[in-house]
Amino acid sequence: PPSHDRWLVSYADFITLLFAVFATMYALSAVDAGKYNAMAASLKQAFKTSQPGNVGDGGLSVLPGDGKSGFMSASTPEVGLDAVRAQLQSRLSLAIGANLVSVEADQRGLVVSLREAGSFAISSSDLSEAARIILGEVGAALSGVGNHVRIEGHTDDVPIHTERYASNWELSTARATSVVRFFMGEIGLSPQRMSAAGYAEYFPRVPNTTAEGRSRNRRVDIVILSPQVQASQEPTNPTVQSPAP
Repeated sequence: PPSHDRWLVSYADFITLLFAVFATMYALSAVDAGKYNAMAASLKQAFKTSQPGNVGDGGLSVLPGDGKSGFMSASTPEVGLDAVRAQLQSRLSLAIGANLVSVEADQRGLVVSLREAGSFAISSSDLSEAARIILGEVGAALSGVGNHVRIEGHTDDVPIHTERYASNWELSTARATSVVRFFMGEIGLSPQRMSAAGYAEYFPRVPNTTAEGRSRNRRVDIVILSPQVQASQEPTNPTVQSPAP
């Protein structure tokens, strides 16, 4: 007898495509640069689009990056620091209220200051869970900008000498490097747009005369450099081609 259920074939195709759409939307809800690039390139090839960086008519653009290492490209466009500051203050509102972090502007650019309290154990460079959460929010904001980021470690004036760190120089530098490793490994920021520095006790925010003052001076500053400061202070890499205007 004739079949009246042939409509199920088209219906099944429709449900399959709908599932693919929602699966793609779910995958995009937490963007990973490497995975996003691989997916966008795959879709671009499937739709046989000739427009570089776009997929069909959907307007999907490939995120800056090499798609292999997972690092966000150092050529991401620089944006106004006021917008970044507003985003960071929104993301870090609870940590700012708890006095664990501050977001301020100075002559270098935008400074996100991560206090030792709740972030590092005494005389340690290992990130706490609270610090990793805060740095995750900072890294998410940094993923959308191309400004160079300098990580600066600072201590108070109390000298240390342990098996791991011979002085405050080593401790401050190790803490800055821990933050750099986190941004590279967990967020996927390009190593070409970051630098680490340790200043020991020689650039305090306040005098080291009280316990509270020393606590404020033990910190890691994440400095989002302005284009002018980056051009004058950071080295250039002649092997990296500048993006075409």
